[in-house]
Amino acid sequence: MTEARLRVLIADDHTVMRAGVVALLASEPSIAIVGEAGDGREAVELAESLAPDVALLDLRMPVMDGVDATARIVAGRSGTRVLILTTYDTDTEIERAVEAGAIGYLLKDATREQLVDALHAASRGETVLAPRVAERLVARMRRPAPVALTAREEDVLTAVADGLSNAEIARRLTIGEATVKTHLLRVFAKLDANDRTHAVVLALEQGLITRPSHDR
Repeated sequence: MTEARLRVLIADDHTVMRAGVVALLASEPSIAIVGEAGDGREAVELAESLAPDVALLDLRMPVMDGVDATARIVAGRSGTRVLILTTYDTDTEIERAVEAGAIGYLLKDATREQLVDALHAASRGETVLAPRVAERLVARMRRPAPVALTAREEDVLTAVADGLSNAEIARRLTIGEATVKTHLLRVFAKLDANDRTHAVVLALEQGLITRPSHDR
């Protein structure tokens, strides 16, 4: 019994590029190109009417971009998986596509074999990422989260930068001295600081507080 071919929709506003992808997949016996779209809206309409197994979408297209088209296709009733095929590999582009529901993200330097394997993997619900894209995502996940101080912690640390003691800070901010110490301990923990001076230096480097008036 012959296995059913994978039904694929291709969307790219560049006619030559779209034709190239179609030609690349045309000789693959396991894949059938069921539709072509030149913009995001047309891709959504074809996905609804044709219900392909996978929609291979470019990111930047007229009328409706690939991200919005992805979100609409995924939210539809066709059950179509969306695989992005683009030249853009910035963090923003990748995140927007993944958040919209794309199951995979490939770059246009992918080989025919990589593209065919990715389409089949996407149809099975497997996440597919180009090596460079995967590296960027891992690097982003490993990047330390930016430190955020509360308004009161900023006030306390700014007062420290101005050279005030805990008692003087308490009077300036109209809070208890014990509260000042509590805020400082939290600041030390957030900044991984060893002492007051170290905390001020780190906060200035990260732009969390402004430089004391006497240093300007």
